[in-house]
Amino acid sequence: MNARTLTHAATYAGGLALIGYGLSGIVADVPVGRWAAWFAGAAVLHDGVLVPAVLVAGAVTGWIPVAYRRVLRGALLVAACVTAVAIPLVLGYGRRPDVPSQLPLPYGRNLAIVVGVIGAVAVAVLAARMLTRSRRRDAAGGGAHRAVPPPKRERGK
Repeated sequence: MNARTLTHAATYAGGLALIGYGLSGIVADVPVGRWAAWFAGAAVLHDGVLVPAVLVAGAVTGWIPVAYRRVLRGALLVAACVTAVAIPLVLGYGRRPDVPSQLPLPYGRNLAIVVGVIGAVAVAVLAARMLTRSRRRDAAGGGAHRAVPPPKRERGK
């Protein structure tokens, strides 16, 4: 056994140990009904909301030129992750009226600012790509030109 295989085996063993520890905590501390409801809700949320949203975003961004598609999809992915983490704060889960210092910030506004910054960074990256692409094109001889499609092959040859 080489060092790489040994490292992988140790990593997998550690991961399985952590999974076992987590499962033992769930079995010992969480009633089965609550755990089952949470698990079913997570499955419904994933299959009923998350997957369709990702498919629609992929289909809509499929119309964008390839050079810009990755930046847009990356920005959408980061914004979705930030939003998923911030939703409980924005909706005020855990806020109690008798404890004014609990969740005191305007989380909806802050989420909008963070998503706006993500969008601004994506626009800046796209603008930089457009500028460098036009500079390369000008340096290569100027003028807009299209790639010549490959010749058609005849069947049977």
